[in-house]
Amino acid sequence: MFSIEMGVRDYELDMQGIVNNGVYFNYLEHARHEFLLNSGIDFAVLTEAGIHLVVIRSELDYKASLKSGDKFRVEVALERISRVKFGFRQRVVRIEDEKVCVAGLVIGAALNERGRPYISPELEALFSA
Repeated sequence: MFSIEMGVRDYELDMQGIVNNGVYFNYLEHARHEFLLNSGIDFAVLTEAGIHLVVIRSELDYKASLKSGDKFRVEVALERISRVKFGFRQRVVRIEDEKVCVAGLVIGAALNERGRPYISPELEALFSA
């Protein structure tokens, strides 16, 4: 399982002093991009080649809150959902106490320049690794 460590920034907090629920989407997206880069897939290079990775569904379960100064890691595991869909199982875990703050499934697809589903050889290789 891939993971990346990050820290909460004060501007990500809401009026209650906890990370705003929408910010977790940014954490998860950043971790997915880093996972792809670490796997040899450059999101920007795919886009230039006319292949667009898109999110088609996000399911997040909020379990605990992060607050200012918290260090956390975002874990990423890839799974095949169907012939043309893939899922990223992700968790945000507070490092101090190993508490899972968010657990989610983000489902995506790859589209070619005509907007049709397309799994590139690079993406396909991730499922056989």
